[in-house]
Amino acid sequence: MNYLVLLATCYLSYFSVSSSSELQKYEAIFNFGDSLSDTGNFLLSGALAFPVIAKLPYGETFFRHATGRCSDGRLVIDFIAEAFGLPHLPPYLAVTKGSQNFQHGANFAVAGATALDPDFFFKQNIGSILWTNDSLSVQLDWFKKLKSSLCKTKQECDSYLKKSLFVVGEIGGNDYNYAFFVGGKINQVKASVPLVVEAITRAASALIEEGAVELLVPGNLPIGCSAVYLTLFQTPNKAYYDPRNGCLKAFNSFSKYHNAQLQRGLDTLRVKYPHARIIYADYYGSAMRFIHAPDHHGFYSGTLTACCGGGGPYNFNNSARCGHTGSKACKDPSAYANWDGIHLTEAAYAHIAKGLIHGPFASPPL
Repeated sequence: MNYLVLLATCYLSYFSVSSSSELQKYEAIFNFGDSLSDTGNFLLSGALAFPVIAKLPYGETFFRHATGRCSDGRLVIDFIAEAFGLPHLPPYLAVTKGSQNFQHGANFAVAGATALDPDFFFKQNIGSILWTNDSLSVQLDWFKKLKSSLCKTKQECDSYLKKSLFVVGEIGGNDYNYAFFVGGKINQVKASVPLVVEAITRAASALIEEGAVELLVPGNLPIGCSAVYLTLFQTPNKAYYDPRNGCLKAFNSFSKYHNAQLQRGLDTLRVKYPHARIIYADYYGSAMRFIHAPDHHGFYSGTLTACCGGGGPYNFNNSARCGHTGSKACKDPSAYANWDGIHLTEAAYAHIAKGLIHGPFASPPL
């Protein structure tokens, strides 16, 4: 193990252990979202016959085997659970196996999930490319089904849920990805932002009505820095790129637009539910710290190039994506922020999580 790998390993271990001694607040965590936080539901749903996330190199860094996470290791939700001294969240669909204990929470996120229901995309004639039909509303229904097994009376449920953290997202990114990847223009896709934000705030509202008191609602990542966007929308025109980091300016502006709309929606919820604590998680700001200064945060191989891929300027090749024939993974994922062109590495997720848990990227603070 070289010095940089050892240093990163020590850092991640310290991050996981040190936080749990400081924060013993929540007794359970319930998570909703997409591939940024799915801990196995997509695999358990049988959405694809042979998904590459079911095998190495996915999961190689921390778990040493594939878990259904779209990364080399842990995700932001894993670090949040560790910080509060809780076990990693089991995927909800494992309930059918009868071997999971959900008393400390559950993960309802599904890779490919959208905030909007599938009908919206079929009306746009792009429904056929959806990875899954398990949208945010489906995940909410799963929670309601599970709730009856976690608490019985209203008094018991109120007491239990007051000690729980509800993480609503990140969700919405795929609503935009599906549209952009089939040729949608930014102004066209922008028109769907109010609908996506409404779906997210409606879900948060429904959870509060069910008894949730503390909610963490993340915004979207800077998609203009993602290897898949940099590959699909590359251009020789240098004016399209941010000179500070090489990201696509227009797509990052889109992410910021979504995030601003989401924050306005959360402000409205705070007025409606003054007893609830609704926290905005600034994934964008937390990620931009290491995108602007990769070396300072240990990403010596940069933040725009994927660790695992099939070549190309950003090591993203749609015909040889990570896990497929023609691709290979880098030797040291901790030196990369981008894992497979779409998702981030464990090291990147650790930095984002630290920015949320210890500040200043959660508002109000966790």
